[in-house]
Amino acid sequence: MFRKLIVLLSLLALVSAGCGQAATTQQPTIKIGINAELTGDIPKVGEATKYAALMWLEDINAAGGLEVGGKKYKVELVIEDNESKAESAVAANTKLITQDEVLIIVGPQASKQAVPAGEVANNLQCPMISPWSTNPRTTLNRPWVFRACFLDPFQGPVIANFVTQEFGFKKAGVLYDVASDYPKGLAEYFKKAWEDLHGPGSVVAYESFTTKDRDFSAQLAKIIASGAEFIFTPQYYDEVPLILKQARELGWTKPIVGSDSWGSAELVNLAGELCYGLFFSTHYAAAGAKGATKAFIDRYNAKYGYVPDDVAALTWDSLLLVQKAIQDAGPLTGNLKEDRKRVRDALASIKDFEGITGKMTFTEDGDPIKAAVIVRINDRGEFEFYKHVSP
Repeated sequence: MFRKLIVLLSLLALVSAGCGQAATTQQPTIKIGINAELTGDIPKVGEATKYAALMWLEDINAAGGLEVGGKKYKVELVIEDNESKAESAVAANTKLITQDEVLIIVGPQASKQAVPAGEVANNLQCPMISPWSTNPRTTLNRPWVFRACFLDPFQGPVIANFVTQEFGFKKAGVLYDVASDYPKGLAEYFKKAWEDLHGPGSVVAYESFTTKDRDFSAQLAKIIASGAEFIFTPQYYDEVPLILKQARELGWTKPIVGSDSWGSAELVNLAGELCYGLFFSTHYAAAGAKGATKAFIDRYNAKYGYVPDDVAALTWDSLLLVQKAIQDAGPLTGNLKEDRKRVRDALASIKDFEGITGKMTFTEDGDPIKAAVIVRINDRGEFEFYKHVSP
């Protein structure tokens, strides 16, 4: 009798274990890394990244997961703060790839972080897409690294041509951060493009400063004395208001022109009327947007209380690109190394993708062929479409 009881209890234990396994069977999960500038010098960039990513995840969850190869997967975002520092961006990518075992990484945004982080992603063979990094070195000789924005060798001539055609100016002044990849590179591309148009010496002042500097009066005084007809400054939204204010205090009344790093909504909050009427090159214009772009803007604005900047829009496009690449790569094998390769190859093969920041087809280098937008900041502080410039 005792022996029969032991057998019966053993059978019950096996049945219970089997039921427990069935009850705890979980939906398979795809992990996507987000490497963002949540703190440090440009926290609004990280905030826009995070908010756009969470909106995208809402849609995936509402659909019951991401369907790949006939199977529904739960999607988990693993968000890491790179503190707006190169070394932290490297550490974040290393952790996302080796510890968190993500399938693909979105970010970093700024070139100063994206360039070194891209090296890690490429060396460890994990696909990465930077929504906002325009420096050529981000993807150069890195088949695992992509971007969703145009490049500085394109943006520099765009600005030079626009200023020439719009104002007829011939003498340029430039103010840039020599210690940061993005402004340094773009300043160089602009200088070359301007001198190709107007001859050697037509950049009459080429002034630099170092990251964290907040007094630009000496450099601005030299630019004013040079006879420059305008200033080009490819700086971030936290520095531009200081440059505008100090230039005005020194008596500067001529145009100041910017680049896509001006595109944060925080620029207007910090600069106020000082930035009204100014132009910059960027990836999309919120004011007057239509279709899917307007739908994104309205939804983001309703949810977070302000109009999304180009970082948010490019992050949205990047995640839609990631979604398409994962679905095109399916079915997934469960072997992370093999699945990363499949996703990389699928991303590289995308053509004529209709994003809210424009149509994109990737080159062999992981860079999209797409147009730039010239934006004018109107007297309501809105980023208003002015004209398209195609490659």
